[in-house]
Amino acid sequence: MISSNDFRTGVSIELDGSVWRVVEFLHVKPGKGSAFVRTKLKNVQTGNVVEKTFRAGETVPQANLEKRAMQHTYKDGDEYVFMDMESFEETRLTESQIGDRSKYLSEEMEVNILFWNDQILEVELPNSV
Repeated sequence: MISSNDFRTGVSIELDGSVWRVVEFLHVKPGKGSAFVRTKLKNVQTGNVVEKTFRAGETVPQANLEKRAMQHTYKDGDEYVFMDMESFEETRLTESQIGDRSKYLSEEMEVNILFWNDQILEVELPNSV
């Protein structure tokens, strides 16, 4: 669990069965009434952005994300095959899961793949391709 007072840009939380990343946040302390935190959240799976307000000190579940270093080994039809650098297991992703990043993928490129509950959320390419 994470308190709304601890929100920072890039923090991932779970709401309504989805993973959301904090894009913007603002702690507001009005003259009357209690403090609150106004946030802009991006759904990691769909890319939708919503604004949500939390009471100060409200706790929400923090998303248990796992980042794995993987290497793009080859393309098999419309699937991209990645190998886990630690366990040497293969993971296959479709072009729709990778999106526009497929243009920049080359064989033997090392990428980070973000997992949540053994579900692939995002493929992070290196800063320089």
